[in-house]
Amino acid sequence: MIEKDTVRLLRECDAGVKMGITSISDSVKYVKNPELKGILEHSLDEHKHIREDMQKLLDQYHDDGKEPAVMAKSMEWFKTKVTLAVDPSDDAVADFITDGCNMGIKSLSRYLNQYKAADEKSKDISKKLICEEDRLSAEVRQFL
Repeated sequence: MIEKDTVRLLRECDAGVKMGITSISDSVKYVKNPELKGILEHSLDEHKHIREDMQKLLDQYHDDGKEPAVMAKSMEWFKTKVTLAVDPSDDAVADFITDGCNMGIKSLSRYLNQYKAADEKSKDISKKLICEEDRLSAEVRQFL
């Protein structure tokens, strides 16, 4: 049961961190404020480090991880390519990032609670990702 829950938790976190990387990467090019851009770039680096650590754990279980859901990817694409193209303001980017972080925190917390038998390393990396999403959301609120 431990291995099964561990792999499932890692897969969900993998999909979440990939979604975060894509969302931040797609939105940072619209940012004009250097402080907001710095916050996003720092968080992008953090997400990439978490993703690398997660991949090492997935490799231990000989698992390829999970891609984000098609619907989530479609919504992200629409929001960045259409909405931000129409309104490329910093507050629109901050709004987009805040919404994404909130969805990520909610989903990841649900999976962390659902896969209680997962090993501690997997739980820790999940919590690290949740904390990064929470930190990013708090930092960009000043730009709303």
